[in-house]
Amino acid sequence: MGYKILRKEELIPGQTTMMVIDAPQIAQKAKPGNFVMLRVGRHGERIPLTIADCDKENGTITIVYLVVGKTTAAMDELKEGGEFKDVCGPLGKPTHIEKSGTVVCVGGGTGIAAMHHIAKGHVEAGNRVIAIIGARSKNLLLFCSELSSFCPEVRIATDDGSEGHKGFVTEVLKDILETEDDVSEVVAIGPVPMMEAVCRVTKPFGTKTTVSLNSIMVDGIGMCGACRCTVGGKTLFACVDGPEFDGHKVDFAELKTRLWQFKQQEEESMELFSKECRCNGR
Repeated sequence: MGYKILRKEELIPGQTTMMVIDAPQIAQKAKPGNFVMLRVGRHGERIPLTIADCDKENGTITIVYLVVGKTTAAMDELKEGGEFKDVCGPLGKPTHIEKSGTVVCVGGGTGIAAMHHIAKGHVEAGNRVIAIIGARSKNLLLFCSELSSFCPEVRIATDDGSEGHKGFVTEVLKDILETEDDVSEVVAIGPVPMMEAVCRVTKPFGTKTTVSLNSIMVDGIGMCGACRCTVGGKTLFACVDGPEFDGHKVDFAELKTRLWQFKQQEEESMELFSKECRCNGR
């Protein structure tokens, strides 16, 4: 049984795409923070993608991906009505959400999509949510309207000042922490440097900070050990112990090193993919 693509939308031309997939069993159990492992075809590799949204009534899940390697390039060739060979999930521990007051959700890049699902969960729990999203420029921002539909406070930061605050999301976050007295938690999802910078900002304030780690995964169920990370001096697996952890305890230097370890192989795989003949389909 395949998993049909009901909707495909190019959010940023040539870069970022959103898909709505028919996966009723996953949609029924998916919670904010969960991810799926998917495979394009019979010979494809498995990759993890955080669930950006789910619709239990219609039995769908939403994913957002950036085209960076062979598998995401192959995904981008799929059309509406096409199918994934496998979609496994929901995986990982869901975000711990309880009514706690004011929660600041910070998103960057495709992490904005994942943050969107978590922010919605906090709103549904009765929390006041302040969303901060950032990108290099206005045309690279994601999920602005989706966040605004349920979150009354959406703050934007762009490097070039084309929308919102000119600068980084961390500058907006610091201003909030200096003016708001009741921020119970900060949730950050996005590029590793951004999440690390968020943790540096929140630490002096003693604010609980949760980050979602994008470690390299192979099976996603705790058997391969590829996604190991060091949190609080202990080795943990992002797939089964996370993907969310206390950001103040994460060894970001190690995480960044591990993310680069297969860079050469990824480049070689992408080069071969670009030369493959796909005239008869996959």
